[in-house]
Amino acid sequence: LVPMLTLGVPGSGTTAVLLAMLMTLNITPGPLLFEQKPDVVWGLIAALFIGNAMLLVMNIPLVGLFVRVLTVPPHILMPAVAMVSFVGIYGISGSVFDLMLMVLFGVLGWICRKVDIPTVPIILGILLGNQMENNLRRALTISNGDWWILVESSLAKGLWAAAILGFIAPLVIGKYLRPKVRHEDDLTD
Repeated sequence: LVPMLTLGVPGSGTTAVLLAMLMTLNITPGPLLFEQKPDVVWGLIAALFIGNAMLLVMNIPLVGLFVRVLTVPPHILMPAVAMVSFVGIYGISGSVFDLMLMVLFGVLGWICRKVDIPTVPIILGILLGNQMENNLRRALTISNGDWWILVESSLAKGLWAAAILGFIAPLVIGKYLRPKVRHEDDLTD
């Protein structure tokens, strides 16, 4: 939640949904959010404290009920969740198109899960793509169309290095760890 409020970058699927909700209300999370809309920020922080207190109070007596909900078979639980979602979408917009759009994105998410495509990067691309395009256009306008502005400053070089390292490091680490794991498996067989 902290990266989403301070930088405008959600760290999970849940914060991506919260980011989408804030952006539909014309509230853009980022460094200026604390100056422009302090009531929203402090209201959200207060809601988190109240929610945690209520969770503590309610969790102790209701833990048995929560465990029973987890034992409900998915073929019973999923239609109930879908119906609540349908009622919520139709209650907000009153539009059948929005219902069909929800079904379309639900099917798309199900397909992504079945073929092991992570959905969080897709959501981030949809939510942050417009802001990234606007800021790229602004940077190119300031530099009179010179693309080198994206790599000239020391901050940009550091961010590029961190991005490249974040992309390459898991590949390199995975390459060196996999043979060791396979070797240990061969010894146990």
